[in-house]
Amino acid sequence: MERSALLPILGAAGALALVVGLYTLIHRNASRLAEIKPALTEEQKTYLPNIVVSDARLSAARNLVGDRVIYLDAQVTNRGRRTVGRLDLELEFHDVLSQVVLRETAHPVTARSVPLKPGETRAFQLAFEHLPADWNQIPPTINPCYLRF
Repeated sequence: MERSALLPILGAAGALALVVGLYTLIHRNASRLAEIKPALTEEQKTYLPNIVVSDARLSAARNLVGDRVIYLDAQVTNRGRRTVGRLDLELEFHDVLSQVVLRETAHPVTARSVPLKPGETRAFQLAFEHLPADWNQIPPTINPCYLRF
C-alpha cells in the first residue's frame, strides 16, 4: 500500500482516538461532579431521622474467580412526608473492641433510580469483596448521612 493511501486511514484512526479520549475525559469529570454534594440544609438535617434502615443481614458467596464476597441485605424506609430523590448511608464496620475498621458510603437512592416516596420501604443489597481481617463479622452500623428531596 502506498504512503498516500495510508494517510486517510491514519487520520481517521487519530480522529477516532481523539473522540474516544475526549468522551472518556468528559464522562469521568461528570461522574466526579455528580459526586460532589452541597452541605445539608437545616430541613435535610431535620429529615434524616425519618430514614430508617432495618433488617440488615449478611451472607457470603464465591464470585466467578473464587474470591469470597460478603453481601449486606437491608431495608430502607422513608417515614417522613417528603419524597427522597437521593439518599446516602454511612456504614461502619467494627472490630471486637467496637472500633471502626472500615467506613463506607452506600447510595440506595440515586438520581438514576426511582425516588423513595413517603411511607415506602425498599430493599437494597451491597457487595463487599475486601473487608478488614479484624472485622467482627457483625453487620455494620448504618445511618443516613445525606439526602436530597
